[in-house]
Formats: sequence, structure tokens, C-alpha cells
Amino acid sequence: MSRKFAERTKLNLSEVNREVLGQWDAEDVFHKSMTEREGCPSFIFFEGPPSANGHPGIHHVLARSLKDTFCRFKTMKGFQVKRKAGWDTHGLPVELSVEKELGITKEDIGTKISIEDYNRRCRENVMMYTSEWTDLSHKMGYWVDMENPYITYDNKYIETLWWLLKQLYNKDLLYKGYTIQPYSPAAGTGLSSHELNQPGCYRDVKDTTAVAQFRVLSVEGCQAASALPKENLYILAWTTTPWTLPSNTALCVGPKIDYVAVNGQNPYTQQEAVYIVADNLLSAHFKAEEGKELEILWKGKGSELVGIKYQQLMPWVKPCAIEAGKPVVKEDEAFRVIPGDYVTTEDGTGIVHIAPTFGADDAKVAKDAGIPSLFIIDKAGDTRPMVDFTGKYFLPEDMNPEFYDLCVNKEAYAKHQGQYVKNAYDPKYNVNGYDEKAAAKDMDLNVLLCIEMKEEGSAFKIEKHVHNYPHCWRTDKPVLYYPLDSWFIRSTAAKERMMELNKTILWKPESTGTGRFGKWLENLNDWNLSRSRYWGTPLPIWRNRDTREEICIGSVEELYNEIEKAVAAGVMESNPLKDKGFVPGDMSQENYDKIDLHRPYVDHIKLVGESGAVLTRELDLIDVWFDSGAMPYAQIHYPFENKEELDNGICFPADFIAEGVDQTRGWFFTLHAISTMVFDSVSYKAVISNGLVLDKNGLKMSKRLGNAIDPFGAIDQYGSDAVRWYMITNSQPWDNLKFDVDGVKEVSGSFFGKLYQSYSFLTMYANVDGWHFAEDEVPVAERPEMDRWILSSLNSLIRDVEQCYEDYEPTRAGRLIQAFVVDNVSNWFVRLSKKRFWGGEMTQDKLSAYQTLYTCLETVARLMAPIAPYYADRLYRDLHEGCGEEGVRSVHLAKFPVADTSIIDVEQEERMALAQQVTSMIHSLRKKEAISVKQPLQRIAIPALNAEQQERIEAMKQLILDEVNVKEIEFVEGAGMLVKKVKCNFRTMGKKFGKQMKAVASAVAEMGQEQIAMLEQGSVTLCVDGADVLIELEDVEIYSEDIPGWSVANAGTLTVALDLTITDELRLEGMAREIIRSIQQLRKDSGFEITDRIIVTLPDNEDTRACLEANYDYVASQVLATEVRFAGEAIAVEKV
Repeated sequence: MSRKFAERTKLNLSEVNREVLGQWDAEDVFHKSMTEREGCPSFIFFEGPPSANGHPGIHHVLARSLKDTFCRFKTMKGFQVKRKAGWDTHGLPVELSVEKELGITKEDIGTKISIEDYNRRCRENVMMYTSEWTDLSHKMGYWVDMENPYITYDNKYIETLWWLLKQLYNKDLLYKGYTIQPYSPAAGTGLSSHELNQPGCYRDVKDTTAVAQFRVLSVEGCQAASALPKENLYILAWTTTPWTLPSNTALCVGPKIDYVAVNGQNPYTQQEAVYIVADNLLSAHFKAEEGKELEILWKGKGSELVGIKYQQLMPWVKPCAIEAGKPVVKEDEAFRVIPGDYVTTEDGTGIVHIAPTFGADDAKVAKDAGIPSLFIIDKAGDTRPMVDFTGKYFLPEDMNPEFYDLCVNKEAYAKHQGQYVKNAYDPKYNVNGYDEKAAAKDMDLNVLLCIEMKEEGSAFKIEKHVHNYPHCWRTDKPVLYYPLDSWFIRSTAAKERMMELNKTILWKPESTGTGRFGKWLENLNDWNLSRSRYWGTPLPIWRNRDTREEICIGSVEELYNEIEKAVAAGVMESNPLKDKGFVPGDMSQENYDKIDLHRPYVDHIKLVGESGAVLTRELDLIDVWFDSGAMPYAQIHYPFENKEELDNGICFPADFIAEGVDQTRGWFFTLHAISTMVFDSVSYKAVISNGLVLDKNGLKMSKRLGNAIDPFGAIDQYGSDAVRWYMITNSQPWDNLKFDVDGVKEVSGSFFGKLYQSYSFLTMYANVDGWHFAEDEVPVAERPEMDRWILSSLNSLIRDVEQCYEDYEPTRAGRLIQAFVVDNVSNWFVRLSKKRFWGGEMTQDKLSAYQTLYTCLETVARLMAPIAPYYADRLYRDLHEGCGEEGVRSVHLAKFPVADTSIIDVEQEERMALAQQVTSMIHSLRKKEAISVKQPLQRIAIPALNAEQQERIEAMKQLILDEVNVKEIEFVEGAGMLVKKVKCNFRTMGKKFGKQMKAVASAVAEMGQEQIAMLEQGSVTLCVDGADVLIELEDVEIYSEDIPGWSVANAGTLTVALDLTITDELRLEGMAREIIRSIQQLRKDSGFEITDRIIVTLPDNEDTRACLEANYDYVASQVLATEVRFAGEAIAVEKV
């Protein structure tokens, strides 16, 4: 191989992306990164499964960049890091997409399309965009095994889910219950509490609310009976959901809350009456006439009102119960005032309208008080709320005829039967997607009911009210609270253990683990597992409703054997699993692919109980979040395969996972819950919960707003490395990222541009000199101070970056690398070492410069590889191939750098950092005064803060002077030529000194230079109004005043002053530097080699001759001129 470094003519990260990706594919680098670590310690990573029926977005680039960063780092540290991709293939996203595609609703499944055909379409739909996801992962350099992914609809995967559910069942952690639950009419299923707590589910909505007046029929049953009027008495109750008023069966008061009965007037009908309302909400509803007071007839506690009977507000349906299989009217037991401790007086009237079928709190207080529910009995004989599963009032034809005749006021009910309680549920607003504007514009049922109440005199106040209301996380439509039969996981039984184990997890950020996640665990509810859908994992429980016998199946083999029993008992004609050729115990994929464990096939299976009774499967599916939370086990078909691997900790728990913040109460929770309840273990040891990716203005990205960033376009245009580096270094992963393409461009130009320039500088001179690192390394101790400093800084960088990666702090790691490359390598080492590369002979100094720069670049390539995998690989290979190495392999198969602490010299780094600071301040002053750095100046004055600071600056004196083009540095005392002043920070000092502040400020303003010098050391004591007052450095700002002929700058405790006087001698020297700059540009424009000797022609004038007379040797040596002539009016050059 030629010992010559590749000379790259330009930096095109997109092109680098494509070329290096081609190398990886050709060399199979990803698989080698795992196979070559066989037998090494494992670093366990779990990939959260995305749903492939949606397009990947720019936020997926952030999440995948984070995951890839740490997997690559750990691989370079010598670990074997297996990364198995996965697909989340069940659930609402798929079903809703198919329904939209087919133009059907859930109610059409089983009629217009068979369950079998529907699920077949779901199976096809869910993998619709797998090629996009694979392509994105490939292009962005996300290494994950997508050839052998786990797929949640696979029969092996489902079998593990069944096994896990059986473990919960055997521990009495799986049970059936009838409760009020969040239900999504738009999705057609109940929701779990963690689904309802996804980010953005609770939203502020403006609804029509009503204060209804309930006419009292009798006060005889309450303690306040003697003080309350017997007639013309009303109770005011407020609701944000007027559509629930037809289901009202009770009014609830707070037993300890103060209430009043007040004479008042209905604002709509002007009816005079006595109204009961909470005392401290009285003024919100009643205003006394000017000069008069409200007439209070009674005041007392809510407990004194319990027992009052009132008239049903909307007598559409009578409350009833089912006795001996028949409906029995129970209206005499309803419509009473009952107590409830949860009642508040924050808003409304302090009296809650109770509809037991639409709220868990309502149902509880009603049950405790013996209040019957108001429900519909459907054709199947089941009790249902007045609103059906689609979100509309039940139609008579869907009701039990006996119930309809006995309990329904046909005339009153007919007016609104079949109407949707929210426009969002109405099909006419969902023809081609949800038309939210049309739905909001049209009058909804709440408004209609309020208008009718107003007309009939039962409304006391109607107004718009903004309140927080839950929405379905998948349909973005409002949920209802609905009484449902559901299967629950008794997660509350393991709550304490979950909280205990959570404390052992490294959360990034920590606040998510203790806050959003920790608080969630503290308030944990049982997990609603049931889903009344079609495409998902079937609940493996077979049950007999009458005998209450049930079997929970934990494997396909167990199901096979139970079917055999059913066949023997004559319950099944044959075993469908056997008919398909399935062989229990054969773990091959081919064997499992012979069967289908989805609906409707498992629904056809009947089992037999011990009594001989027939058991049918509970038709529920399980929550799709259980699917994803079970992936550590199901992805390896545990415990049917790979049991020892998991039990021995080879593939569980995960050392690291990462997903978006929306998974905190989703995947993160279900992983934790299942592992705690089944394995008494954490599922992951460390987790990054990354924030949202917003547009540059902080708005959520969406197609509607037109601000979404196409991830493919960004990668194609800027390269994956620039996008990844920008996303990771711009802000901490857990903070929301405001994505701005200008920031990506900035990263390309600043960090990658400086790195590319530094490499180009090395290769340009190395190829001219024929240097290729063939010689022995110059001992560090024998290298110049500049080299020793950069190597010390490099090893400090290795140490710090490694610690950042270990601590899951990628932003800090990236910023450290970037600062080192830009500030230390490019802007300092390379710039200040240029002359060392120009010399003709290969001296030890020049050799040291080459070796030092090469070492820095090669090490940086390995340090940055986890974040920017493409350019790091290009740089690494170019460097090693340039040295003539054969068969150079990817940087991702190399070892991560190890810091040599013996090279680290902290004092040396501090000295150089101070030199860089002084230099930066002088450059700033030059810029402020518009004096070019090519113009020499005479001196810098620095008031030394202490001996240590002065010694450090003295040690770097010549370097500073050369860099800023100044002749000398003078150290002055605090009372010398620089006058410092002190300004108080009134915000902090005002709190500290209060009324004394004015006197303190006056004393501070009069401080002398010696006192200020003392203050710069940390603090100073002043006498104010005869008392000692301690003034601390953090309480003030110390600044220096410019003095004539000087410019002054401050940075912390460091002050520098620049003498602006330009003598004729300095002016001519500055002119010489400008001439050199012009000649060098001409050399470049003429295409001369850097070693070419030239003849220079300069304008013949007095200034030029004077300049050259004083600086001839300097100019000639800098531009490699053998002769300088004077002629004409322009500068010219020619090759010798």
C-alpha cells in the first residue's frame, strides 16, 4: 500500500455517509462487531419496538442516535452488544388504519368483513412501512439486527405472553372485575390508566356547562327539615357534561362543607325560589340588590341536607335493578341527597350531580348510599349505560323489549335517542378523517340539552367553561367513563416493590425517575388488561359463566393437551392444532407457523372444566403495552427456549434502554411492572428518557403546520453525522430539542469543518515531507511544551469523555470533544505550530509536531465514533492507511482510547488555558477597536490577581505575545494604571441587606483599589452605619474603566489592558504583515506548491520601501522569496 495520506479536496458529509456505509455493508462490520466479541462480557440492550404502520420521523433519529451511541461505545470498550430489532404489530394504530383503509367501523367487523379477513388485513398493514424504517436505520448508522427482529404477532412471542399471564394468574395477580373505566368510543375499547396518562392526553377544552336546579320534593328525611321551606325549594348542581344529566340518580354534598338556603331568582325565568348552594360559592351565583343583603333562610353543614328527596330532572328512563332475571323499577330508592368526602368548593355550586354509570367516584358514593344506577338493558340482557359503545344514546331496537316497555318514557326519550353525546363520535364528522373544525362549529348535544333546560326552566346558569379533559392517545378524541367487565392485573399488590426497585435504576434525568415515573408508581392503579378489539394477543382464559370454572393457558402445549381432553369429552370434534400438524415440543419456527393463535381461531376452541362444563374463551384481547413490556422474554421465546441464558443474567436485565418521554408511563412502566411481578427484578438498570423534538420555534411538528422535518431529506442533505452530532450536542437528550437546520449547518462548518481542516493540514505537509509515522515516537518528555500540553489535554479528554459515556451523558461528551477539536487543536495547536511544519529538514521538533497532531486526530476519531460513526471511520481509516497499514479495519472494531494519566499535567493545562483566555480577550479588544491582528502593538498591562496567576502568565508570555502580535506584557499593581470599580447586584444584595441597601451601595461605590483587590480574593468587610458588613464577590460586578490610549477587558477576576498607541515603527511592521498576506494569497491563486521559491514585485512608493528596509528578511523568509523588486503599482509574484 502507498504510504501517502488521502488528500480530500472538500468536506461533504453526505458523500462520506454513502461511501462509508458501502464499506460497512461490504465488510459486514455490524455483524463483526458482535461476532468478534464472542466470549466477552455482555452489555445488554433492549430495543423498544416501533409500530411499522406509521412513517418514521425526525424524533426517531434522536432516539436511535442515543441508543446507537452507547451500544457503539460499549462495543469499543470490549463488550459484546447484541441488538435485536423489534416490531410492535398489535393494537389500535393498526386496527384504526385498516378501518380507515376499508371505510368501515368496528361495528362492521363480523358483518361486512369477517374477523379472519380483518385480521389478515391487519397483519399486512402493520408491516406497511418496514422498508422505510429499515432504510432510515441503515442510512443514519443505527446498528440493530433488523434481519432477525422479534415480531409481537408471532406465535412464539404470543406463547411467552401467555406464560407470563399464567404466572400472574397463579400468583392471584390476574382477576376479573366490573368497574367504571376510561373508554374510547372512537377506538371502541377500554383504556388502561397508563394509556390515559400519555403526554398530551389531558387537554384543556371549552365545553358548555350547566348549573341545573333540582326541585325538592321532600325535606322530611334530613336534619335541617324544620328550618327549610317545604315548597318552592331547589338544589343547584353544576356539571361540565350536561349529556350525563338524564342518568342522574343522586346529588352529593360534602358533609363538612357549609351550605345555605337563599332567597333568589332564576336569571332566565325570573322565578322567585329558595336555592341551596355552598356558602362560599354563594356570591358566584347570587348578587344582592344595591343597598340590600341576600336573605339567608338557613345555614348549616352538608350532613344536615342528607336525605332530601328531589324530582328526577330528566325523566327519560327509570332507575331499575334486575331481580330473578327481570327488570324491577327502583325510582323510590333514587333521587336523594347523599354525602361524599370528595366534594369540593373550588368551582360549581359545591353540590355534585351523581350519574353512577359514568364515573368511578359517582359509582362508589352511590353504592355506599344504596342509590340504584340508571342503566339500559340491552338485547343480550346485559346492563349498559344510557350511552352505547359508539358514544350515542341507545336506540330502542338495541334494548331489551321488556325493559323498554317498563322503564323508558318513550316520548321523552325519543327526542334524543341515537344522538351522539359529543360531535367527535358522530360518523358525519369522520367521513375522510376527523373534521375537527366542522365538529366544533356545529351545535353539539350539550348545547341542545342546555337550550331545552333553559326553555323548561330547569337551567339556572349556562356558560362556556375551560376544563381539563382526557382524550384517547390513539384517536385524539374524548374518552368516556364507562362501566365494563374487564380483566385486571393486580399491580397495586406489587406497588411497594416496584417503588423499591425503581430506586436502584439510573434514570437520566433523575427527576423523571423520582418525579413523573416515581409519582406514577406511588399512585398506581390496577392495570386494566382487557381490550374489546380483534387484532391483538388473545387473553388465554377459558371460562364458564355459570359454574365460574376457568383455566388460564400458559403454553401452546398446554392448550393442545386441554383440547385433547375436550375432544375426549365430546366438546370438540377434533384438535385444530393437531389438524394443522403442530407438534408439541418442536420449537422450530416452521412448526409454530402452522398455527395461528389470533382471533377468530382461538375463539372456536372449547375446553372442558373439571365438572364437565364447557369453557369458552373470554373474548378480550390484552393491552398491547403488555406485548411490548414482555419483550425481554418473548423476544427469545422464554422459557421454552433460551431459559438458561435469561436465568443466568446473560440477556436480562438490560444494562441500558432509551426511548421518548412518552414511554415513561408506557413501555418503561410495563417493562418494570412485569419484571417486578414475575421475576422480582428490574427490567433495566439505566434508562434515558429523551425529550420531544420540536421545530425551531418550539412548536410541535405536524403535517398540518407544515413544520415537520423529513429525516431522510435531512440525512441526504447534511449527512447523518451532522444531524446526529447536532441533536446530541445541542441540548441534553432529556430536554426538548428545538430542531433548526441552521444548527445542523453550523455543526458541519464548525466542528466537522475544523476537524477536516486539521486533517488536511497534516496530510498536505506529511505528503510533501513523505512522513508516515515510520519512525519511533519522540518521548513525551522530550517534546516541546506545546506538544506536551496538547497531549496532556488529549488524555484528560479521554478520561472525561469516557466518564461521560459511562454516566450516559452524551451531550457533555460531544461538547468536550468539540471544544478540544475547535479550541485546542485547530484554533491553537495547528495555528501556533504551522511554522514547525514549514522547515526543510525533519528535525525532532518537526517530527514531534507530526506525531502529536496525528495522535490527536486518531484519538479524536475513536472518541467521536459512537456519536458520529461515519466521519470517524473515514478519518480513522485515512490516518492508518496513510501510514501504510495493510487491511485497515473500521474504527468501530477498534478499542476505545485509554487515558495515560502519567502524561496529564494539570498545571500545564491551567497555564495554557490562561494563555488562551488572555489571547481571546486581546483579540476581542482588537476587534472592538478595529485594529487588525497583523498590526503590531506595543504592550499589554495585566493587574496580577496573585503570584500564581502571574507565574502562569509569565511562563506563557512569549506564546501570548506572538499570538496577539504585541511586544511586551507588563504586570501592574491593583492601585496602578488600571482603575477598577464595583457595581452592586441589587437583586441579591437587596434581599440580604434590606433597608440598609442604600447605605451599603454607597459604601461599595466608594471602595478604594486596595479594598477592591481584597474583594477579588473572595470578600471584604466594610463599615456601614457604624457596623461591619460583609461584601462577597458573587454579590457584585467588578469592572475596569478604559483610560486614554488604552482599551480594557474583564473576564471573571482576570483584567487585561491593551495599549492602542501605534508608532511609525509598529505601523511599518504591520504593513509588512499585510504584504505577506497578499503575497501568500497570490501564491495560492497561482497554484504554486508550498515549497516553491518565488520572485516578488512590490509597488514602488515611499511607504513600501520604508517597510521593506525595516522588514526585508522577515518578509522574504515568510513567502520563500529569493528576490524582492520595486516596480509598478501592484504586487506580483513569479516562480523561480
